[in-house]
Amino acid sequence: MINFETNIFPLFHPQSVDDLKDPCPVFDGKLWHVFGSSGTVNSETWKILHATAHAIHGPWTEHEAIVLPISGSGVAAPGVIHDSGVFHMFIQTEFMKSGGRCEHAVSNDGFHWVVLKPALLSLPDTGEDGIYDPHPANIGGKRYLVYSGMPKFTKVPQPDIYLAYSQSDSWFGPWKRAGKILDHADLSHHNSREHPDYEWGIEGAQLVELPDGRVLLNATCFLPEGQRGSRQRVFFALADGVKGPYRSVGPVLNPGAIGENGHSTVMIEGGQLTLFYQSRVEATNHRWRYGLAICDVGVFSKVA
Repeated sequence: MINFETNIFPLFHPQSVDDLKDPCPVFDGKLWHVFGSSGTVNSETWKILHATAHAIHGPWTEHEAIVLPISGSGVAAPGVIHDSGVFHMFIQTEFMKSGGRCEHAVSNDGFHWVVLKPALLSLPDTGEDGIYDPHPANIGGKRYLVYSGMPKFTKVPQPDIYLAYSQSDSWFGPWKRAGKILDHADLSHHNSREHPDYEWGIEGAQLVELPDGRVLLNATCFLPEGQRGSRQRVFFALADGVKGPYRSVGPVLNPGAIGENGHSTVMIEGGQLTLFYQSRVEATNHRWRYGLAICDVGVFSKVA
């Protein structure tokens, strides 16, 4: 576990839904935006959350859900970046079945969006038979997408983490697949594919460049032990280059009570690492809410 000097949870409660998941905070130079999934895990019904604040710790104002003219049963979990005055959103269309696309939308203000052609399509009958949870990253001046890819399944999706890079100097692609960068077998703290109570695969990945040039992979695993509802964890892994190999430093955030945490976004600025995460505990009646944890980025200088 990492010692987070600050940990604020919950940040806010939704106006009219049960759960808030998959947070992606973005600063446009004047205002903080958080994009995510709002809905309920009871029926896995989701809309695209948009909230704003003048400071990352809030108070947050929730706006009307973003509606995009794209089809799919799992349009959610947006990964957003603000670059040269433009918001770029990469968003899944499915996550609990084969198929799916990584759609690309742009906005000048974070409120009004134009959908462009998809960045990536699933690849039938491969390890990317289904794709979801895309997140953009700028590493070493190059543009990447990291995402979950899963083969066909009969019971539960078993995704690993994949990478693609832009073949142009822009977020408009075209995108070239670089393959798998993290597998189940790479993580001792994640349930194996053969686990008798297998829960889920690796998801919610994000890549961030550390001040020393190494690459931090922030993602979500499912512990091999414990009851369901207590096994999901944010973990970090490190690599010398964006394609890996990645060495996990393990789960980094203790829920602090009976519960779990997951899909998150890391931001690094001014020597501080900020983790904007989702969690559910007894205090939230086990409904998903957002939290904010901050630590000194120098903690990674101690990790080889």
